[in-house]
Amino acid sequence: MRILETELPDAVVHASAPAGALDRIVLWHPGSPHAGTVLEPVRAAAAAVGRDVVTVARPGYAGTPRRPGRSVAEGAADAIRVLELLDARDVVVVGYSGGGPHAIATAAAAPERTGALMLLASVAPHGDPAWFEGMADPSALRAAEAGAAAREAHPERFEPGSFVARDWAALEGGWSALGADAQAGGETGPLGLVDDDLAFVLPWGAAMPTGARCRIAHGTDDRVVPPLHARLLAGLLPQAALVLHPGDGHVSMLEHLDEHLGALAAG
Repeated sequence: MRILETELPDAVVHASAPAGALDRIVLWHPGSPHAGTVLEPVRAAAAAVGRDVVTVARPGYAGTPRRPGRSVAEGAADAIRVLELLDARDVVVVGYSGGGPHAIATAAAAPERTGALMLLASVAPHGDPAWFEGMADPSALRAAEAGAAAREAHPERFEPGSFVARDWAALEGGWSALGADAQAGGETGPLGLVDDDLAFVLPWGAAMPTGARCRIAHGTDDRVVPPLHARLLAGLLPQAALVLHPGDGHVSMLEHLDEHLGALAAG
């Protein structure tokens, strides 16, 4: 259900319970693109550890106003405001894929509200010489390196080889909601995705939340965000537990979400 429409009229915020009934939140930062809905497997995994789910669409997605030139930190601003409005504490901040950097920015800006941080198939800060290696189609991010005009002119397309067989099986099975949400996110236009890509290759404007409990999980066969990114993140977050899932790709590694939420809930 959509919440906080009066308090944040320019934002799209969904939750698994009414705002007044939310308890012990998992804040889910979705991938790129997205529509910002609460995905059923995320809701179920959170419920299994006694938590509700809140999802906040980034600017330019789900009909929200675009904020051209937004940094990662600025892209997380609405999510931080939501936590403030809900006065949420002990939040498990989770970022998947392109949501990972924004989860980092949220945890860094709201340490008093963050109980733990989880990064799933997350993008790492740009700059390592091997940052693009292993991507099935890095062309959009390469265009982003060249600037906003080049990225906006880049044709929006999906390379099927980005997904391994396990990814396709996950999308046809328990994670079909992820594919539907991404498709819906793309239907409102490409500019949210454009702005995400530009933010990833520029300075994020966010510190690393080195004080937060953290878990990083990645598939070894990820062709969208290669596992090098997980290792780079682990080097920047020395307190993090790093888990690599053999044979999993960008989507299929999400089938381990219950395991990782359970580990964080157990402390």
